[in-house]
Amino acid sequence: MPAKDGRYAILGASNSHHKSQTHGMRQTRDVLKWLLGVLFMIAGANHFVHTPFYVSIMPPYLPWHTALVYVSGAAEFVLGAMLCSRGWERLAAWGLILLVIAVTPANLHMAFHAELYPQYNPVVLWLRLPLQVALIAWVYWYTRPPPV
Repeated sequence: MPAKDGRYAILGASNSHHKSQTHGMRQTRDVLKWLLGVLFMIAGANHFVHTPFYVSIMPPYLPWHTALVYVSGAAEFVLGAMLCSRGWERLAAWGLILLVIAVTPANLHMAFHAELYPQYNPVVLWLRLPLQVALIAWVYWYTRPPPV
């Protein structure tokens, strides 16, 4: 027999189990969204606290290193805050995806020129690249509507 939402109850199972699963998924999604938003806000603020570091990892072919560090830091902070704000999360998520893609040249520069960053293990510099992909996947989750 069809349930109210059009699905069929299997062997007499009720919708209450599905509703509690959906509620649990929504709570997990919200907690992880807040964590992600706060991480981006901290990372964005860090651009203003440790500006010389971020300037040092800028690829030489990009102009206005300091200005780009400040702009990317501000964008990271604002988009992280927007991600935590209901009604703005989807727009913020798309913005964060674009931002992560935009800062990838700095990560590539570090990986390809590990000799310029002797304080970091070259393996770690290369491992940051798949981390960017994982970060984009995590952010992409918030471009989709939340479960009902």
